[in-house]
This record gives sequence, C-alpha cells and structure tokens, in this order.
Amino acid sequence: MVQIAFTNVLITLLYIIPGFLLHKAKKASEDHLATLSAILIYICAPCMILSSFLSMEFSWKLIQNLSLYFVLSLAAQAGFMLLMYLAFKKRMHESKYRIITIGSVLGNVGFFGLPIVKVLFPESPEVMGYSCVNMVTMNILVFTFGIYCLTGDKKYMSLKPAFYNPTMFSLIAALVIFLFGIGKFFPAPLTNGLQLIGNMTTPLCMFILGIRLSSVSFKKLFTRPFVYMTCIGKLIVFPFFTFLLTYFLPIEAPMRASLVILSAVPCASILLNMAEMYRSETEASANCVLLSTLICFMTVPLYAMLLQ
Repeated sequence: MVQIAFTNVLITLLYIIPGFLLHKAKKASEDHLATLSAILIYICAPCMILSSFLSMEFSWKLIQNLSLYFVLSLAAQAGFMLLMYLAFKKRMHESKYRIITIGSVLGNVGFFGLPIVKVLFPESPEVMGYSCVNMVTMNILVFTFGIYCLTGDKKYMSLKPAFYNPTMFSLIAALVIFLFGIGKFFPAPLTNGLQLIGNMTTPLCMFILGIRLSSVSFKKLFTRPFVYMTCIGKLIVFPFFTFLLTYFLPIEAPMRASLVILSAVPCASILLNMAEMYRSETEASANCVLLSTLICFMTVPLYAMLLQ
C-alpha cells in the first residue's frame, strides 16, 4: 500500500507541471484562474460526487457507515481545530496564527484525497463516499469556526454558505439517486460521461496550482517559518491526531484509513479563497497550499505504512 500511495501521490503532483510550463510560456495567466476554478467547482466536482455514488451499491449498512463517518470526520476536524485555537489563543490577534489554526485542518479531501483513497482501496468503493462526506464536514467548519479564526469576527459565521453551495447540492442529488436506485436507469453514456468529467477534477486542480506556483516567489515560498508550521500541522500532526482518535474504535479498516489519509492531504485551496475574500494573509495562504502540496509525497505514504 505504501508504494501505491507514493506512486499515485507523485503522479498527481506531476499534473502541476503543465500549468507551470504554460504560465512560464505565457500561454496561460492568472486571469484564467477564475474561469478554470468555476469549471472545477461547478462542473467537475459535482460530476465527481455523482459518479462516486453511482459506483456504490446501496445497503443500509453503508448508510450507517456514511453517517458514522460524518460524525467522526467532523469530530476529528473540529477537535483538532479547537486544540490549535487554544494553543495559539494569546496570539490570535496575529493573522498568521489564525492561518495556522485553520490551515492545519482544512485539506484537499476531494480533488486530491478522493483519487488517493480510491486507488488504495479498489475493492471498497465506499471510500469515495467517505471523501464526499468529508468535503461536507469541512465546509461546515469553514463557514463557522474557520471564518471566525481567519477574521476574528463572529459576524461572518453562518451555516447558510456551508449548505448552500455546489458541493452540498451535488451530495443531496447523489444521495437521492443512491437511496432510490435511480442510477440504474441512467444510460451507460450518461454514467460514463459523468465519470469522465469527474475524473478531470484532480488534473484540473493541479493545473490551477501549477499556474499559481509559476507566479509566486520561490524565495518567499520556501523561507517563511510559519508556512512550514502550517504544513507540519496539516501533513503530520493532524493525521496522527486522527489516527490516535480512531485507533481503538471498532470501525472497518477502509473507514479508518480514509479518515487518516484524508487528514494527511495538503491544505485545501479554500484556505486561499477565504484569505482573498476577507483580505487576510493572501500570499501566505497561497504558500501554505502550494508548499503542503509539493511535500505531501513524503508524508502520505508514511501514513499508508502506519495503517498496514
């Protein structure tokens, strides 16, 4: 499993190269990122969620497992974010410590994590459902405690954005199709089309990161200590916290592995989106996303080895 994890993480990272080279060759610019991000969020991601649930067979046990996963993933993320908040409570007036607090938890569980757990557990398609559920629990935290940490102002906290977004709409549609067995009436071309577009999410996400990487200062990317602190929290400490939290729980191996591996994925791009939206540490947030993505090939296989 270690070799599989290492190989697939490395392949995923190689998708960064085309975006990087296109930007250097002036064939792509940062002005294109808004359009590419819209395609990713509003088209590719929903198709990824729908195709994930279409690949699973309905059972009440799976529904129970998905519900349990919701509780565990929310508890792990909220618990660790709270610990980080308490650890830096006296320094929360400095925006960089607020970035560390939320950046150590928010991960790229969909675009990066889903393909990894899918290939690690080819005989357990439910892991794709776990990844989709993890996206939802992360969104809940993003628009509540996450926004509070980033801005330091409770007025921005709201559950409405957490449920009123393409991810949630797609998940609701996928659950309806899944629960009522509507998917079996889908013609094969439609199912294959959804899967094809859904498979575009990871390459497209990495292309976008490649363009961003090409436009940043490498000196600033690799020389800011607090960016490394965020990466250590996200890639090492948080997944180990999740591993300890689930170690003694009587849950199935794919569920435990999904919780840990998805905790070990790089910082989510939503961290940068939030920073841009609220004008707080935009450059530092971008560096956290980029650096954690570049070095995760060393940490994800370690947790795959720990889970063997």
